[in-house]
Amino acid sequence: MSVPERNMALELVRATESAAIAAGRWMGRGDKNGADGAAVNAMRYMLNTIHMDGVVVIGEGEKDEAPMLFNGEKLGTGDAPQVDIAVDPIDGTRLCAEGQPNAVSVVALAEKGTMYNPQHIFYMDKIATGPQAADAIDIEAPVEENIRRVAKACHKAVEDVTVVVLDRPRHEHLIRSIRNVRARIRLIRDGDVAGALMTCKAESGIDLLVGVGGSPEAVITACAIKCVGGNMQCKLWPRNEDEAALCREKGMDLNQVLTLQDLVSSDNVFFAATGVTDGEFLKGVQYQGDMIKTTSLVMRSKSGTLRYVEALHQLRKLEKISGIDYAPKS
Repeated sequence: MSVPERNMALELVRATESAAIAAGRWMGRGDKNGADGAAVNAMRYMLNTIHMDGVVVIGEGEKDEAPMLFNGEKLGTGDAPQVDIAVDPIDGTRLCAEGQPNAVSVVALAEKGTMYNPQHIFYMDKIATGPQAADAIDIEAPVEENIRRVAKACHKAVEDVTVVVLDRPRHEHLIRSIRNVRARIRLIRDGDVAGALMTCKAESGIDLLVGVGGSPEAVITACAIKCVGGNMQCKLWPRNEDEAALCREKGMDLNQVLTLQDLVSSDNVFFAATGVTDGEFLKGVQYQGDMIKTTSLVMRSKSGTLRYVEALHQLRKLEKISGIDYAPKS
């Protein structure tokens, strides 16, 4: 089996840029489906131009829910190499629709058969941190203990540790525990891919992400964290007894700690993200008449290289060569 040797992250970024440009036109319009549909169509078009034989392992939906990029969908030209693809055309669809910060478009890619498939489980319990505290976290330890370990690894007081948590009723007990040790909390409405990646960016001031979030986002995040040298651990989180029973029937261990290596076993992972709305992680799309500006991050785990890419796109030329509608929405 051929393996990807060229830096495919530099090709993936064209797909995230296209998705972000298309979705950004819908920012603040209150239409999640409109934004997501625009991002999906633009991303699919660009991914199909890449020389690869790709299959979506982590997608947004099933085939009968088009235009979603569905699990099992084939992308690329059909040429080597064979790869697994994880996509989220907009991580934070609601954030985009409401004009809130930190919506991003993301794609990850690795050799075929190396990404974890959560199957019917839509949620995972997660813990993630950046390189400085990579060896300190343990998802089976209480959150208070993890905060103390991260504080020690980062050479700071517990009170200075900042923890990202999705703002959900299911996290009320978690939030109380964090406040009990007097650590700082950054509650986010959506977008836990960006939330986890902020732990890997020193200037963000974020040290740790904890709590239950989407399974697809967990695998995508793992790909990114593997590129930057951080760490992530997860456990399957069935929503009800039916999902738990199906896990047992399929031999999926609900007590297993899924390590970074379990989530993506390849050592040659490619990741690209482009900001849709402004955030701590990336700047959002800026429309300047016929010019459009995007800010992206591209990474490859094999080399450990991170590149920030600022691009200026000419609207008329883009539409002429792509067939994608990037024009303002009436």
